[in-house]
Amino acid sequence: MTEAGTHSAGLLARVAEGDEEALGLLYREHAGSMLRLIGRLTTNRAEAEEILQEAWLAVWQSAAAFRGDSAPRAWLLGVARRQAHNRLRRAALSTAELDAAAQVPQAGPDVEDRVLAGMEFEQVLARVRDLPRHLREVLDLVLVEQLSYREIAGVLDVPVGTVKSRMSHIKRELAQGTHWESSHRPPQEGSRR
Repeated sequence: MTEAGTHSAGLLARVAEGDEEALGLLYREHAGSMLRLIGRLTTNRAEAEEILQEAWLAVWQSAAAFRGDSAPRAWLLGVARRQAHNRLRRAALSTAELDAAAQVPQAGPDVEDRVLAGMEFEQVLARVRDLPRHLREVLDLVLVEQLSYREIAGVLDVPVGTVKSRMSHIKRELAQGTHWESSHRPPQEGSRR
C-alpha cells in the first residue's frame, strides 16, 4: 500500500471509531474523485452532489467494514459507485455523455495509442459511446481515475480476471471499429462464422 493509502486507511480506522475530523480529512482528499465518478453516471450536477453526500454518509456508517483488502481510494470509489447505482436504479436517471466527463489523460505508447492515433477524436468518442455500460465503466476507471486492475476489481466487486477480460473486449472493439452488439449476435440461420 502506498504512503497515501496507508494514511487513508488510518483515517478510515479513525472514522470507524467515530472521529469526525478524520472523516473531514478523508472528504478533502477523496471527494473530488468520488464526485467525478458519480458525475459520469448522471448528467445532473445537483443529483451527483446529493449522491456524493449519501456516499459519505455510507462511509461514516460502514467505515468499520473496510478490511484493507483493497486500497482505501478504491474502497471509497466503490462506495460512491454503489450509492450512485442504487439511486440511479430507483430514479431511472440518464447516464452522462462522454463529452461531459473529465478529459481522459494520455496513456503511454502502446496498441491503444497506435489505434487511436489513426482515428479522429469524434470517431473515438462514437466508438466508446457504443460500448456497453459495463465496458465504458472499466475504461473510465482505467483512463480517468487511473486505477489498477486490482483496484477496479474492488470498485466493481468483480474478479480481476473479469476486469482484464473487459479491457480485452474494449481494445478489440476500438481496434476493429465494430459495434459490440453486431460482433456478439448469434449467427443467422444458414450463415457461418
